[in-house]
Amino acid sequence: MTLLDKTIRDGKRAVKNAQSAANNSASGGEMMRAASDVIAARLNIMAQGLANPMKADMAEMHLMSTEKVEAMSASAAAVAGNLGDLAARVSKSAMDEVGHAQRAASAIASAGSPHAAATAHYNYAVAWWGRAAGQMLTLNTELLKAQADALKPIHSAAVANAKRLKR
Repeated sequence: MTLLDKTIRDGKRAVKNAQSAANNSASGGEMMRAASDVIAARLNIMAQGLANPMKADMAEMHLMSTEKVEAMSASAAAVAGNLGDLAARVSKSAMDEVGHAQRAASAIASAGSPHAAATAHYNYAVAWWGRAAGQMLTLNTELLKAQADALKPIHSAAVANAKRLKR
């Protein structure tokens, strides 16, 4: 793959990341609006229950806690899974870079002239820059996925509740 091909590929990945970030932001805003609607409706249900305990909506009051626990548990599981994957990727990238650095050090040390040593050093530095940029794009992509995965169960619960409570 040529440098131009890599640049084009990375540019497309950056655009997809920007789209993912925008989608996550929109989902977060929608979730916040839904949560506000749910909180307002449930405060009204609780006030009615306090005013007349015999007519309290116990089913809805029970859902107030169980749904939160379920959504937060699913969100935490998504975060844990994604962070485990991220840690493995970062660890592998670091180990790969150690190998690149060792080969570069060997090439520099065994160079037949100062020019050859400088060329080996330059080649390592330029290649490192390309790898680092690609790794950062990948990390950004995976962090955006982790954010979306963590938000999804909370968003789903809040939006479904807001819709259900708009009686």
